Amino acid sequence: MPFALLALAVSAFGIGTTEFVMMGLLPNVADDLGTSVPTAGYLVSAYAIGVVIGAPLLTAVGSRVPRKRMLLLLMALFVVGNLASALAPDFGWLLAGRVLAGLPHGAFFGVGAVVAARLVSEGRQARAVATMFLGLTVANIIGVPAATLLGQHLGWRATFLVVTVIGLVALAALARLVPYVPVEAHQSVGRELRALKDRQVLLGLATAVLGFGGVFAVYSYLASMTTEVMGFGESSVTLVLALFGIGMTLGALAAGPLTDRALRPTLYGSLGTLAVVLVAFRFTVHIQWAALVTVVILGAVGFMTTTPLQMLVMSKAKDAPTIASASNHSAFNLANAGGAWAGGAAIAAGWGWMSPTLVGAVLAAVGLAIAVTAGMLDRPGRSGRGTAPEGSRVVASGGAGAPVAEESAERVG
Repeated sequence: MPFALLALAVSAFGIGTTEFVMMGLLPNVADDLGTSVPTAGYLVSAYAIGVVIGAPLLTAVGSRVPRKRMLLLLMALFVVGNLASALAPDFGWLLAGRVLAGLPHGAFFGVGAVVAARLVSEGRQARAVATMFLGLTVANIIGVPAATLLGQHLGWRATFLVVTVIGLVALAALARLVPYVPVEAHQSVGRELRALKDRQVLLGLATAVLGFGGVFAVYSYLASMTTEVMGFGESSVTLVLALFGIGMTLGALAAGPLTDRALRPTLYGSLGTLAVVLVAFRFTVHIQWAALVTVVILGAVGFMTTTPLQMLVMSKAKDAPTIASASNHSAFNLANAGGAWAGGAAIAAGWGWMSPTLVGAVLAAVGLAIAVTAGMLDRPGRSGRGTAPEGSRVVASGGAGAPVAEESAERVG
């Protein structure tokens, strides 16, 4: 794999750390800024809002900017957002800093996925994209626990200062290791936006919102499940979250080669297994060792959905994959917010701490139904207007529109 993928992975590590670390710092932020924990929770939503807004907007605005330059500009914005968060004088400014830090998230992964796919040979695109996402998963094993611990001992501002430094390191790595990748000659804002009208792209985004929402219906309340149901003490929460992160990493490692071999079956299998594991968690949660194993499996099958979904929307966007790829991250953040809300609503209704597992299973099953429907509609002879059959013109195009790689329909479907 090219060294440029390392720069993308380091960048993903920083982005993943700042995205999830706020969940562990809410009490510290609330105490320091004189607000309640529920109000401080808006800081999590603020980042997600930044992602949802920034992904399509910044990608469209930068559609004519060379890929490497765009990555550098987005990472610079990430650095500014985290520095602003660290120096925020009050809650309002911190809220703004979180929105600013979230703006480049989706666009960076959208552009980064296209660049990663352009760096490797035919048949290895999904593995290249999965390698970039490894930085995101490793952030949940190392970055988030370490940053949370740092914030608890030195203050939450120290956490965002460290993330700012990580962003600067990533910026230097991108500048040094990523080669010049020109924008395609046929690229335009209009072409990028039109890609979002494709039926298969829309169905892929809907699959991400609902299917991945099943993961966050449970992950958002995993800390409470650890202490209230599994029977562990508060000191074990970090370990349980790290195990979930290990599962995410294993899922990312498996998703790359599996997606290269058979995209839709990998997506179907991960979503179906996710629904089963979420139901099983209701029973294994009462046996501590089994609960810990289930947490690892949950992280693995949950994150295994991300690579095939990313590759699917990039494939179906054909000559304008970047905004569709970036919008996929908006969809994942909507899944984060929607899944957390649905799981929280079940708990608030008095259904118990484990009720989010059933909510998540339903969401995963609905996501699977949408994915299967999309696959049936995409069979030869049934493709909608403007949608090439699965397997033609995959991932990204080279200069002047020449495809970098093609993939047989048999391998994908």
